[in-house]
Amino acid sequence: MATSVFDLFKIGIGPSSSHTVGPMVAAREFALEAAPLGERLSAVRVELFGSLGATGRGHGTERAVLLGLLGERPEAVDPDAIPALVARAVERGRLALAGGREIPFREGEHLRFERSSLPFHPNGMRFTALDAAGAPLLSRTSYSVGGGFVVREEDAGAARPAPREVPLPFRSAKELLARCAERAPARVGRAQREEVSGTGHRDRAFARRLGRGARAGSRGRAAE
Repeated sequence: MATSVFDLFKIGIGPSSSHTVGPMVAAREFALEAAPLGERLSAVRVELFGSLGATGRGHGTERAVLLGLLGERPEAVDPDAIPALVARAVERGRLALAGGREIPFREGEHLRFERSSLPFHPNGMRFTALDAAGAPLLSRTSYSVGGGFVVREEDAGAARPAPREVPLPFRSAKELLARCAERAPARVGRAQREEVSGTGHRDRAFARRLGRGARAGSRGRAAE
């Protein structure tokens, strides 16, 4: 299975990819899906289960969820702007879902830390869009499975996709170095060719994402 280097080394807010990056990604995905409900949507409820429910406060999970609901992305949010974004939403008890329509959002009422666990993984999250009567309009369950990766409930346990062919496959750093010695291309060039071929990224997209990582590193943003 070909995995992108940008999947392995993610940019995001800390302190934990499973407790901050993953929940932020899942919250943003839900916000984008729920936003088109428009005037029918009155509120959003977020339930954090298992490890997220037990230790989420200590890991900043509530902050990550709030930022994701605002439409912020882990790799793009300005770390210096985070305190003000969070404080504004907490003080007002409202947030602009995916940067659009404002809805009420208060911890305890709209964000709940549950000690029970969901079946697939300890880091479970349930997002529910509610109408004015409190009836659910849309519900999604996701799991933050580590490294910033998020799995939706409907995909949990599904068969892995067929591996994408790459020109010079390798399974370890030792094999990579051996193949570089055989073919004699520069290691960076080799890695770029594998990335472009194995993941579908084009050269320009690869360069943009590489530059984004360098800029994030220079600002001290976590990359895991």
